[in-house]
Amino acid sequence: MINFKNKNILITGASGGIGDSLVKKFVSLGGNVLGSGTKAEKLDELKKKYSNIKVKKFDMAEHSRIEEFIDNVALELGGLDILINNAGINKDNLSLRMKDEEWKKVIDINLTSTFLLSKHAIKKMLKNKFGRVVNITSVVAHTGNLGQSNYSASKAAIIGMSKSFAIEYAKKNITINCVSPGFIVSDMTMNIADKVKLYLTSRIPMGKLGTGEDVSNCVAFLSSDQASYVTGETIHVNGGMYMS
Repeated sequence: MINFKNKNILITGASGGIGDSLVKKFVSLGGNVLGSGTKAEKLDELKKKYSNIKVKKFDMAEHSRIEEFIDNVALELGGLDILINNAGINKDNLSLRMKDEEWKKVIDINLTSTFLLSKHAIKKMLKNKFGRVVNITSVVAHTGNLGQSNYSASKAAIIGMSKSFAIEYAKKNITINCVSPGFIVSDMTMNIADKVKLYLTSRIPMGKLGTGEDVSNCVAFLSSDQASYVTGETIHVNGGMYMS
């Protein structure tokens, strides 16, 4: 059975739908969890919901402060064993209409922040000769998607970056993997028009959207000792919508 007792875990993007499921999963498995996000009220709600977790407000766009952020997280948790890079944004637009700022912001938050968080977290993990990094990507990293050239590029780049990290630290007992969700039930997907939702569901062989728990189950496995010989991999959680 998976158990994260005595493991210190940072989950970014903790206040979103998938983030909430990740927090719930790791807390239920005994982890010492700190969740970060940009919305203080959402983090307060998370703290009330899971009273034994820690929360920290932080904007991933502040790249120059990420090393300090990781230092503070490790100090507050008493170490850092597992990093779940779940924070991300989208700024959708057709490629020819996409503004430079829309491209740059998505790349900066989704890709560059994930690189910097992983880099500084791994420094902590090297001292303990143990570490797990799981990066949340997306099915559109593999398929592309209308109006999401920036988002698709950022998520695809995370996969390539993760493989490089995995090679570099494989002998240090630090694994780096990705989980690539398809269409998951969330506030964002619930606001999609019924006609669009019906179309999306028709593209999924299982005929339904996934849940945050589907994603968190997979992330928990990759973060556990049971996945100690798995690194540089991407596991798809998409109901068969895309099969690599």
